[in-house]
Amino acid sequence: MTFEEHAHGDHGAMHRDNNMRAAVVHVVADAAVSVLVIGGLLLARSLRWTSMDPLAAIVGSVVIASWAYTLVRDTGGVLLDMQPDPSLARRVREAVQAQGDRISDLHLWRLGPGHVGAIVSVVTAQNRGPNL
Repeated sequence: MTFEEHAHGDHGAMHRDNNMRAAVVHVVADAAVSVLVIGGLLLARSLRWTSMDPLAAIVGSVVIASWAYTLVRDTGGVLLDMQPDPSLARRVREAVQAQGDRISDLHLWRLGPGHVGAIVSVVTAQNRGPNL
C-alpha cells in the first residue's frame, strides 16, 4: 500500500469524525437515559422500588461519562497535533530512505476525516531540481 492509498483509504481511528461522533453520542445518550428513567419509573411504580430512579440516573451518568471521556481524549489528540498513525510515519520514512535520502524532521497531523498533513525535511546528496 502506498502512502497515498493509506492517507485516502478508510482506516479506523485516523478517519473518525469527532463532530459526528459527538452528535451520535449525544443522541444515543439521550435515548439510553430516557429508557433507563422510564424503566426505573415502571419498576418503582410496580414493585415499589423507590431507589430505581436514582440508580438509573447513576448508571446513565457513568455510561455517558465513559463515552464523553473517550470523545474528549480523541479530540484532544487532534487539537494537540497528535501523530495520527505511527505506521504511516514509518512508511513515509521508508519511502524517502528507499531513494537514498534521509529525513531530518517529520511531522504528521490529522486535518480531518481521511486527510493528513505533513511537513517533511529531507537531507539528500542528489540534485533533485525544482520538479520533485
